Amino acid sequence: MSQNKKIEITCFNLQSALIAQKAGADRVELCADMTFGGTTPLIETIQQAREHLTIDLYVMIRSRGGNFVYSDSEFEQMKSEIETIKKLGVNGFVFGILKEDNTINIQQNKALVELAKPLPCTFHRAFDQVSNYEKALEEVISCGFSTILTSGTFPNVMEGKEVMKQLIIQAKNRIEIMPGGGLRSTNISELDEMVNADWYHSSAITDGSETANQEEIIKLKKKLQS
Repeated sequence: MSQNKKIEITCFNLQSALIAQKAGADRVELCADMTFGGTTPLIETIQQAREHLTIDLYVMIRSRGGNFVYSDSEFEQMKSEIETIKKLGVNGFVFGILKEDNTINIQQNKALVELAKPLPCTFHRAFDQVSNYEKALEEVISCGFSTILTSGTFPNVMEGKEVMKQLIIQAKNRIEIMPGGGLRSTNISELDEMVNADWYHSSAITDGSETANQEEIIKLKKKLQS
């Protein structure tokens, strides 16, 4: 394993973001509503996080929980959120829009990626809903995303590791494939051995709360670098 492997911690509150930075995380993905799998955080929370963090801060853009098909008004809301949050000095955005048939909504994703420029965008785990991941990968690349966060279309990274390995091979460095979903210090070494990604993603929550565990982040980092 190489020294330059990095870890992103998904944080559902400011406290987690501060813990993540202190424990050596390379980036924070900030969101709200853990029960819904993450939605757009409050402007105040983003401002506070930006104030306290020296590491990169990516922000989730998602108007509600549930599926990843959005109405026109929800899509407009996502656009205005990107415009507002962009001014707060964040480093990137995280979102993903699908069509009714669970294929990639190229038009809408492209529009948001354009709006976010020059900031990079991560296509989140909406990717895990697609039925044809090879086609979906090419479509996400064509939209201009820099990263795909995925558990390999399975409920968690260990079940999806074969698919993630395939995605990384197919991507040929055109886009970052970042494994996430059930990633813990107990399985990161085995996963990394198989998929050999550069970035990994975890909430590092070990106790059923909504707050990251500092020890867990330290362990994740250590195992990636050993």
